[in-house]
Amino acid sequence: MRRTGSGWRMVLAGLAVLASAPAWAAIEFYQSVDRPEVGTEDAFRLTVVVVDAPPSAQVQFPAPKDIEVISSSRSSQRSIQLSGGGPAVIQDVTKHTLVMRALRPGRLIIPPAVLQTAGRTYRTEPVEITVSPGRLGPPPGQASRPSRLPDPFRNFPTPGQSPLGDDAEDEDTIIPRGDSDLFLRASLDRDDVYVGEQVTLSLYIYSRVDLSSVDAVTMPKLEGFWSEEVESPTQLSGERRTVNGIPYRAYLLRRRALFPVKAGSLTITAAEADITTGFLFAGHRVHRVANVLKVRVKPLPPGAPPGMANAHVGDWQLTLDVSPTSVELGQPITVRVTLEGSGNVKNVTPPKLNAPSALKVYDPSTSDRLSPVRNRIQGQRVQEYLVMPQRTGTFTLPALEFPYFDPGRRAYDVARTDPVTVTVEAGSGGATSLGSTPTPVADAANAPKNVLTVGGLRPPRHQARFVAPAVPLWERAFFLPTVLAPVGLLLGVALLGQMRGKLFSQTEVGRNNQQAKAARKRLEAAEKLKGQGSASAFYAEVEKALMGFLEARLRTPVVGLTREALGEKMAQAGVAPTHRSRVLYVLEACDVGRFGGGAEPSERNRILDAAEAVMEKWEK
Repeated sequence: MRRTGSGWRMVLAGLAVLASAPAWAAIEFYQSVDRPEVGTEDAFRLTVVVVDAPPSAQVQFPAPKDIEVISSSRSSQRSIQLSGGGPAVIQDVTKHTLVMRALRPGRLIIPPAVLQTAGRTYRTEPVEITVSPGRLGPPPGQASRPSRLPDPFRNFPTPGQSPLGDDAEDEDTIIPRGDSDLFLRASLDRDDVYVGEQVTLSLYIYSRVDLSSVDAVTMPKLEGFWSEEVESPTQLSGERRTVNGIPYRAYLLRRRALFPVKAGSLTITAAEADITTGFLFAGHRVHRVANVLKVRVKPLPPGAPPGMANAHVGDWQLTLDVSPTSVELGQPITVRVTLEGSGNVKNVTPPKLNAPSALKVYDPSTSDRLSPVRNRIQGQRVQEYLVMPQRTGTFTLPALEFPYFDPGRRAYDVARTDPVTVTVEAGSGGATSLGSTPTPVADAANAPKNVLTVGGLRPPRHQARFVAPAVPLWERAFFLPTVLAPVGLLLGVALLGQMRGKLFSQTEVGRNNQQAKAARKRLEAAEKLKGQGSASAFYAEVEKALMGFLEARLRTPVVGLTREALGEKMAQAGVAPTHRSRVLYVLEACDVGRFGGGAEPSERNRILDAAEAVMEKWEK
C-alpha cells in the first residue's frame, strides 16, 4: 500500500520555510560628498555606498583629472530589519570613503562610480562641487544623502577617528600637495604679541608611514628674536592627530621659546629636515620643508616707568637677601638680588645694588636657573655681591625697584624690595676703620707694622761679590768640536751618497733575488692549498709563483705573454731547450687544471713537484 500523505507534508513544509525566509532588498548604488563648496586647500569626502551587491561585484571609483585622492577606506555592515509578523529584511551595506582635494578652482564634476556585476552594470549620478581659491574651513554640517536609505554608519566613527573621540583635531593645518603622507609643520601658540612676550614655536612631523629616523634638522632663521630651547626629544614619540579628517601620527622635533626684540611683522623662515622612512634595506630618505610663519609684534604701550627695558616683559618678583646683617669690621657681607618669574630670564637685568660709601661693593656674579612649565620659560636670575665694610656704624642698603610690563594684564608694574639695615661693629683689636690703628705711642716702635701702609715693599739690597775673569770662549773644551761638527757632517753626507750609489748599482740584482725568493714562498702557499677543495686557487697560485720566478730570472716582465713569446724570451736568455719545455709544460698544466679539471690530489702533487724542479734546476 503506498503512503502519499508524507510527500504532501514535505512540500507544505518547504513552502512554509520559503515563506518565513528573510527577504533580500534589491541592489542600491549611490555616491555623495560631505559638502558642495570647498577651497583648493580643503579636503572633502566622497562616499560611495553599495547595498546588497553580490560577492563578485567590482566597484570602479571615479577618477577626475582635476581632483586628487588623498586617502581611501572601506567599511562594511550587515543590518537586519524586522517588521511585525513579516519576513526579516537583511541588507549588506559597503561604504567606500575617499578623501579628495581639488587641484584648481571652478565648478568641477565628479564622474559616476561604476559597479560591475555578473549580469548588469550600475552607475551612480555625477556629483558637482564648487571650488574656490584658498581655504573655506571645516565642512558646514552633515553630508547630504539620498532619503531612500538611512546611513547605517551614522553612529560609527569616521575612518581614523578613535571611538572614544580622543584624537586631536588639527583643522588649521594645511596639507602640502604631493607630500600628504609625510610633511613637516611648524606652528606658533600665538602670532600677535608685544615686544619681549614669549612665543612658542613647535616643529612637528605629520606622517602616515613608518618612520625610521630623522637624520638632520635645520631650524629656521630667527632674526629679530631671542630664542631659548624648551624641548628637543632624542627619540621619536608620536601622538594621534586628525588633519582635515585624515588620521596622522604627529612627532615633535623641536620646541623653542621666542622673545621678539623689536616691533613689526617678523618672519620665521621654513625649517627643513631629512627623514628616513621604512626599515633596514627598505628605508627611503626624503627631504621635507616646513611652512613659513609670521608674527605681528606690537610695541610696548606708552607710559613706561623709568628704567624700563624691552626685555622686562612677563610676571616678576624681586627679593633682596643680606647675610649677615651684623658683622665685625673686616668681615664680608653677602648680598643676593633675586629676580624670579616668567619671561626672558637670561636677558633681564636685575637692578644694581647701591650702598653707602662706607660699604665697598664688588662686581657681582650672575647665575640663572630655568624651570619651564607648560612650554613657558620660567626661572630666576641671581646676582650675588660681596660687600666689605670700611668702618664701623649702622648703614642702610636702599630698596631696589624693577619695572616690567605684564602682557596678561596689559599694564606696567614695579617689583620692589624693602631697605635693609646693616650694623658694623669694631673687631677684636678695637679698630673703628680699616685706615686707623689705635696703638700707644710708647709701643709704636715695637708694634708690628703693615708694610702695605708704611711705605710699601722695599727691594732687597744687592750683595756684590768679586769673581775671577771667565775663560775665553775659544779656550773652552766644547769650542773645537762645535767648529768641526759642520765639516764632519758634510763628510758624512758625501760618504752616505757614495754608499747609496754602490747599493743602487746592485739594486737590480738584489731585487731579482728577492723576487725569486718571493716566488718560492708562493709555492709554499700553493702547497697549503693543495689539500683544500678549490683546484683553481691552487693552480692559480702555482702559475703566479712560476711567472714571478721567470720575471726575476729573465729580468723582464712576462705577464701577458703568449707561450710562444715566452719561449722566445727564454731562448734569448740562453735557457736550454729541455728546460724551456718543462717551464711551458707546467704553465700549460696550470691552465688545464684551472679551467678543465685537475682536482685529483695526485695531479696537484705532480704539478707542484714539476714547478719546484724547474726553479731548482734553473739555479744550477
